[in-house]
Order: sequence, then C-alpha cells, then structure tokens
Amino acid sequence: MTTEIHGFVKPGYEPVQRAFEKNFAEGLEQGASMAVTKDGELVVDLWGGLADPSGRPWEQDTIVNVYSTTKTMAAICVLMLADRGEIDLAAPVANYWPEFAKNGKENVTVSHVMSHTAGIPAFEPGLESADGLYDWDACVERLAQQAPLWEPGTKSGYHAVTQGYLQGEIVRRVTGRSIGTFFREEVAEPLGADFHIGLPASEDDRVAELVPPAGGLAAREGGPPRDSIAAQTFRSAPITGEEPRTRAWRGAEIPAAGGTGNARAVGRVHSALACGGEVDGVRLMSAAGVERILEEQIRGKDLVMSAPLVLGQGFGLNDPAAPISPNPRAFFWGGWGGSLAITDLDLRATVSYTMNRMAPDLLGDPRGGRIAMTALAVMSGTYREKS
Repeated sequence: MTTEIHGFVKPGYEPVQRAFEKNFAEGLEQGASMAVTKDGELVVDLWGGLADPSGRPWEQDTIVNVYSTTKTMAAICVLMLADRGEIDLAAPVANYWPEFAKNGKENVTVSHVMSHTAGIPAFEPGLESADGLYDWDACVERLAQQAPLWEPGTKSGYHAVTQGYLQGEIVRRVTGRSIGTFFREEVAEPLGADFHIGLPASEDDRVAELVPPAGGLAAREGGPPRDSIAAQTFRSAPITGEEPRTRAWRGAEIPAAGGTGNARAVGRVHSALACGGEVDGVRLMSAAGVERILEEQIRGKDLVMSAPLVLGQGFGLNDPAAPISPNPRAFFWGGWGGSLAITDLDLRATVSYTMNRMAPDLLGDPRGGRIAMTALAVMSGTYREKS
C-alpha cells in the first residue's frame, strides 16, 4: 500500500520528496515529517503516514518528541546569552552557579558542557526511573554534588540527558527563567516555531505516539561492560521510549531529550542560524555568535557513543571522515530514534526530519541521512539521479 505524502516541494526539489517517499516504500516509517529551508524560505515541507497505531493520520500540525534534537534548542539558548555578553563560554560554570564548584568541578567551563567534555554524562547515584527527571531542583542538586568521571576538557562522553540540566541551570541562574520559558519567549514565539521544551496540555491531541525499540535506551549498547562510562550513562536515567506518551514527560522541561515539535518547526529555528542569526526580521544572535558553533572543542572517539565525533559549541561539526554535508561550514545533531537537524552556513540552508517509528540505536539510522544528503546535493548542484 502506497503512503500518501502531503505538503509541497518547490520546483527542483522533487528528488527530496522521492527520498522521503522511499523511506515509506521500504517499510521504514509509520509517520514522519521533513522540511528544507534555503535563505530562510521553506522550500520543502512534507509529512505523511500515521501518528499512532490506531490509524490517526499524521497531519500538517502533528508534533512529536524528538529526543536529543532538543539539544540544538537548548544550545541556541546558551549561545544567545553568550552573544549578548551575559555568559562567557570560556568561564567556569560556577561563575553562574556557585554550588557547582564541588568535587573537582571548579574549572568545568560552559564550553565543556556545550561539547560533552565536562565529565558528567551520568547521574550519580542514578535515577530509579524516568520520573526522577521531572524534579528539576533534585536533578541539578545531584549534578552539583558529583565529581567528574574524567578530567574535564580532555575527552568527550555524550551527556545524553545531563547536558540539558547543566545548560538549563546556567540559563536559569543568568536570566531567572527556566530554559523552557526562555526558549518559548525568546525563540519559538518570535519565530512562530511550533517547538516546545515543556509542552502545554492544550497541545496533547496533536502529539504523535512514538513506537520505541525493544529494551529502551539502556539496552542499546549491545553489552558493554557494566562498569563502562557508556553503560553508566544510560543506566543512570532509565528511559524506554514510552515516556513521551505521558503528560508528565511532555509537560516537563527536559532540555536534552524532551522537546516536542515537527520538522517544519526545527527548520524554522535553525533557519535563523543558517542565515547569519536572523530570519524574517527576527534576530537570535549575531553572525559572529553563529560562527562560534564552528569552534572545534574536541575530536576523537566518544566515551559514550563509541564513535569518532568532532564537537563544536553545542553541535556536531562536519568532518571529511564522516561528512554530513558537501560543505565544510555545516553542523548537526540528531535524536534517539532517528530525528535529525542539519544546518549548512555555506548554503544558508537547513534540513530537518522527525518521525515516530524509532530506530534502536543512537547512530546509523539511514532515513534522515538519505533525505539530508539528497537535499544538500540538490542545493549544491551535485545531485545525480541513480539509475
């Protein structure tokens, strides 16, 4: 049965729609959305499939939990404050959050947090269940008391859930607002972006139901030693993928994993970055503030992801060894299950993808990559139709 795809494609971008349709034709999707922006203009906006197993269709305004694609939104909040001079990325976190300077963390900088090199990828002691993530004060107090698992700044280890609490508490200490409130007031509402870090109950009816992989996040590593940093990280915040079905999860501010939106909304926010910090008269930061994302902080095999990464300020960077764009000035991040967001400064373009059928791993899902590579090739003038 062919899945009907809805939306629009600007002439010349038809190969992108075919890449999106192919994911459905190969049985890889239940429901999904994708968007491409160029020079701030939405040139591809597509959606299709089912929002839940009952057969509810994925509509134009359907939104879904995107897990770690939320990290891009949290990073933008910190970068905006840095651009305003309210945060120094090179300064110790304790300058803004004095209680954090305990147990060897006095020299952990904001940049360490932004680049997953702070040495605090896990809650210690670990949370008993995902319910622990809904108590902001308890989470940040726990993180303030911990010692780093390695010398900060020397290695990266994916801060899968903790990064958002660290960033969010910095934002709260500097602005007096939660990061969800700051994001809504300073980013989402000015841009008209349907993305939420803490979803109002009034929007619940629009949320697509995730189809999680068996075993949850803690099981995805395939059996590393129980005392490894990877196992410790995912075990410390046990998540199954079913949590976004609950009002508690959707309403909580979980800046590293709990954001809700669709590809159009993700692309709308990132289009401001792609266009030098401003789109349609709404400026998030200066062009120099955007360029700071490209400041390489660390490269090498990540202690948690067990894969080579090149990390900038809040985003992964393009690298010839694992290219995410044909152009060097590009950055990205994605979420557990497969959501993906790529921003290309050379093309002034973004590619975004969200879905509800989750792939089991944190890396390697082909769906978003297929779409992104096609879109970026089309915009770069290098696309060639395969026979």
